[in-house]
Amino acid sequence: MPDFFINGQPVHAERGQTVMQAALAAGFFIPYFCWHPHLSVAGNCRVCVVEVEGEGGGGSWSDIACNMPVSEGMRVLTDSESVREQRKQTLQFILLNHPVDCGICDKAGECMLQDHHYTYNGEPSVSTVPKVRATKYFELSDRIVLDNERCIVCSRCVRFTREVSGSHGLAIQNRGDHSLVRASEDGRFNADAYSDNVVDLCPVGALLAKNFLHKARVWYLQPTPSVCPGCARGCTVNLWHRKREWKLNALEPRQNTEIARVTPLENPAVNGPWICNKGRDLAALFERPRAGQPMLKGQPVPLHAALAAARRLLDDAHRPAALVSSWGSNEELDALQRALGGRAACFVKSDHEPAPGEVLQDDLLIRADKNPNTAGAQQRFGAAPAAFADGTDLVLVWGEGFDFGRLPRGAKIIYLNAYLAPENGHADVFVPVSIQTERAGSYTNFAGHTSRFQRCFEKKAGVAHAEEVFARLATTAEVA
Repeated sequence: MPDFFINGQPVHAERGQTVMQAALAAGFFIPYFCWHPHLSVAGNCRVCVVEVEGEGGGGSWSDIACNMPVSEGMRVLTDSESVREQRKQTLQFILLNHPVDCGICDKAGECMLQDHHYTYNGEPSVSTVPKVRATKYFELSDRIVLDNERCIVCSRCVRFTREVSGSHGLAIQNRGDHSLVRASEDGRFNADAYSDNVVDLCPVGALLAKNFLHKARVWYLQPTPSVCPGCARGCTVNLWHRKREWKLNALEPRQNTEIARVTPLENPAVNGPWICNKGRDLAALFERPRAGQPMLKGQPVPLHAALAAARRLLDDAHRPAALVSSWGSNEELDALQRALGGRAACFVKSDHEPAPGEVLQDDLLIRADKNPNTAGAQQRFGAAPAAFADGTDLVLVWGEGFDFGRLPRGAKIIYLNAYLAPENGHADVFVPVSIQTERAGSYTNFAGHTSRFQRCFEKKAGVAHAEEVFARLATTAEVA
């Protein structure tokens, strides 16, 4: 295990590490574009250049840190005059044909090229010839648009499709300042279930997601840690939404309570730095038409009346049963367990099944079970399929996905659901409940790893938290 020096300070490196890896691990920042910790080394942007001091009176030399193995006793300078000058010249070269359209670029505020330019260059271009023009808005797929004028040919996107997603859907054609990233003609990139990760990987504004294009400036938004409920993997994500200080009062105020975009929240134990495209589309999943009116046999009633009626039904039942949501949080599941106290036969149901054309399962992240907390629910209530005993006279149905035609004939129904559905009006008692973005909690994935999610928005008026509903069923206390 070699020991070496960075800017005169001793640094310990693991065997086989590069200067880039060892420096970042020790807290020394070296700028980069093409390097990524989860991709192979390309070494083509050259901005991570460092200086190595010569030994025994020999002259110093420079090389890129991403591809330089650490050797015992080497002395590396990451910010010397020579290094800063080389980086300045490299940035002049990278910006030679790059458009200065930051004012309309969705990457502004998150652009590595902006950051490095101000740190190591900060000067206008020295070029006296017109910039080379290229395709400005090229549809790389149904989900991603490419601005080739902004592309710095770092090849991160190409390496991702070869080394991570395995689609081999992208490549670089032509050479020099005519190089263009292009998708394979057989549609493999368009069918890549992980294609949107290249938008995060792109260090500039070349690759942009269509569903976020010109939607909001990133400094108007804030990320809330959450968990993707799209499958049993339970990938950790950031849900980006409008900051309160940037609240819109007149122009489309609904944007204040909408998810603007979804990005991965790196978690080595679950999903690493990636998520699938289904996770990117959580806004459409969460923001379906909501149920907001408690009902008794389809007739609107106040929330407290619906909860009181549900409690009476449970008290009067001789043989109750419950269908448990596999989208419920661990905290809600515990509350249900306390409320039923062993009185009811409980069966965990699947709230969501694979959609037509959806990837069922793969070797990277996607799981066949399209529910986030099946493991947590089955830990508490078992894995037996629903089988109603003779004489079942009450069924509490929690969540989506169960055919009411399978319920015992004549049994009373208490239904908890967050979204508009025909079944809402058929239940004896219907209680609209909050969704994941309106509460905090945790899910346990298929491998037993528990991840927490935080609240983004306040719950809607007339809507109850399921955890509070179950507490009301266990006691006579009113629900707040």
